[in-house]
Amino acid sequence: MKRAIAIGCHPDDIEFNMAGTLLLLQREGYEIHYMNLADGSLGGEQYGREELAAIRRDEAIAAATQVGAIWHRSICSDMEVFYNVELLGELLPVIREVSPEIILTHGPYDYMEDHINTGRLAVGAAFARGMGNAITARYAAPIQSPVAVYHCASHAFGDMLNRPVKMTLFTDITATLKTKKEMLQCHRSQKEWLDITQGMDAYLDDMVFRAEFYGQESGEFRYAEGWNRHNPLGLSAPDFDPLTAVLSPKGLIRRSGS
Repeated sequence: MKRAIAIGCHPDDIEFNMAGTLLLLQREGYEIHYMNLADGSLGGEQYGREELAAIRRDEAIAAATQVGAIWHRSICSDMEVFYNVELLGELLPVIREVSPEIILTHGPYDYMEDHINTGRLAVGAAFARGMGNAITARYAAPIQSPVAVYHCASHAFGDMLNRPVKMTLFTDITATLKTKKEMLQCHRSQKEWLDITQGMDAYLDDMVFRAEFYGQESGEFRYAEGWNRHNPLGLSAPDFDPLTAVLSPKGLIRRSGS
């Protein structure tokens, strides 16, 4: 079975920017995996760090379980996502064991360091998947299978300098938006906190607004997620583009300007 993994930073990042596409891949027969590198322990003031991390872990597990995704534990706390040998050594065994054909993750153009470093770690682990001498937290046999990495849109629509980030691929998530929204609703601690601070249902409305925005950017779809494909050097052959290959025949993906 072909596998795809979404590697987000904080609990709910996958739901905001990646889940619609992950669900499309599941519909096409992929086994789907779900991993947040950070534990969400700084995502609110209503609980202590450990209690909030436990709550957000359970919420993420509920979201993954709801759609039949395989959940993987977090490896660090919020604001501690750094590109270093320790975290790379934690993530690399996951990539080797899952052996994904597709990795969905954050881009190098995001607005905050945690997101950027999550994407860098995902790419680094994919690149080192076949390097037997790489330092890992636990043993997992090296793999040589090709992998394609796709970077999602910036959560802020722009980069650290507030420059717009243009996406080159758009996936039609109209059919998966309802389930994507149900997954996001599993993150109750975030929804309830933002309901108080930003208004009722602001959390869910924001996600739908993003899907509508990228739908308009696509020039074709009502709701979409935006993507940029990582340079395939060291990951696969130049023409290895499974996301496009799988979704194109059903009209579920288009390139910018096409």
